[in-house]
Amino acid sequence: MFDKFLIDAASLRNIGPAEAPTGFAFEAKLGYYRGLGLSMIEELNVSIDGDAVAREAVTFDEGEGPITLDAMETAYDRRWPFGTPATIAVAHPGGFPAGEHKLGFQQKLRVSYLPFPSFNNDEKVVSL
Repeated sequence: MFDKFLIDAASLRNIGPAEAPTGFAFEAKLGYYRGLGLSMIEELNVSIDGDAVAREAVTFDEGEGPITLDAMETAYDRRWPFGTPATIAVAHPGGFPAGEHKLGFQQKLRVSYLPFPSFNNDEKVVSL
């Protein structure tokens, strides 16, 4: 339902030194209407032109400081409220590739009343 709002394409930026970026970041929103504790977010997958970025290269920050996806599994005291943008940072030497590329973002969420995980997907053609 909220899939088309996950990626904020205008927020895409390189991170690290301007002359040698170490990665890129973008703002994303949660695809579930009530917000979730971070421990209930099973996966945050990022892809460029359909090629998956390694899980270890992705960090998440909802305003409380960056956290790895592995550490999110036991982050019982942190929450991602609905409508609040979070920063998704990706370690990617050289930053985001030059030119237009498809940026993909998938959320796999564990919602208490669903007997199956909720998947939310967004893909946008973006460039810096």
